[in-house]
Amino acid sequence: MSTPEERVADLGLTLPEVVPPLAAYVPAVRTGNLVYTSGQVPMVEGKIKATGKVGAEISLEEGAELARICALNAIAALKSNVGELSQVARIVKVVVFVASTPDFTQQPAVGNGASELLAEVFGESGKHARSAVGVASLPLDAPVEVELIAEVR
Repeated sequence: MSTPEERVADLGLTLPEVVPPLAAYVPAVRTGNLVYTSGQVPMVEGKIKATGKVGAEISLEEGAELARICALNAIAALKSNVGELSQVARIVKVVVFVASTPDFTQQPAVGNGASELLAEVFGESGKHARSAVGVASLPLDAPVEVELIAEVR
């Protein structure tokens, strides 16, 4: 059976360096057997991949891909806290924030980009509870932000 890190590689992905905090916080915090990640925006090699609102400058499909990038960044933040992703017993909860136009109502479909990646990396343990909400704006004019809670061994 492969490790989560191997599954990331099998998907043709590389865990990025943890995105440095944009303000006064840390990327992930462990309390007991839970790790909470800070919200992760779609940063790739230190730069935001896209800006704007889903439903205007960003399509639903682009939003889902950006949510996938956010989830990959959240996995990196999680790994930075626990060392090896095999220490993750379960992804418990994911929250997806979607900066969207007032008439856009497909936030859950955008969130699927993040949820599907977590299931691909962690298998059954990657299936989680989730909220996907529309917001007026996000830091750096990011279209999507993802945070998660993981149970660890």
